[in-house]
Amino acid sequence: MLGAYAEGVFPMAEDGEIYWFSPIRRGLIPLDEAFHISKGLRRTLKKRPFEIRWNTAFRQVMEGCAEREETWIDSVILESYCELFKMGFAHSVECWDEDGLQGGLYGIRIRGAFFGESMFSRKTDASKVALVELVEWLREEGVILLDTQWMTDHLRRFGGYEVPKEIYQEMLAEALAVPPR
Repeated sequence: MLGAYAEGVFPMAEDGEIYWFSPIRRGLIPLDEAFHISKGLRRTLKKRPFEIRWNTAFRQVMEGCAEREETWIDSVILESYCELFKMGFAHSVECWDEDGLQGGLYGIRIRGAFFGESMFSRKTDASKVALVELVEWLREEGVILLDTQWMTDHLRRFGGYEVPKEIYQEMLAEALAVPPR
């Protein structure tokens, strides 16, 4: 799986089968000043409605991401990523409050690249708060590539953009050349 990520390929499950994808256009979130936080989200961040935790409920985050009508996260994907978590490659950002886990995200980190896999919210802005925390951590860690795989309108609000596969491959090679910390 790690080898596939290093080649720009990622898995998704559908109807009990695992398929591998390498999109023609790749979604990215900027890690520089182009990362956009709306005024409303800035107000939410100031209120600190969630306690942010890292890597304390990885499986629960994946299960939260799978709680939707259509999901690409099946038991094989779940167990595979949990193994990558045990190996130190998969990470979760979690938003907690007095009612429990309210949102978060997870992904894979290899050197200077982070491959965002999925996010979820049970309460307003929880996944957005997790994304802001992730970007801050990636900046501190010297990560230079935040891959979202596909682009969505939701991610465009943060400055998300797409690049052609050829440019993505160059960016990925540069990120994988970053020495590990």
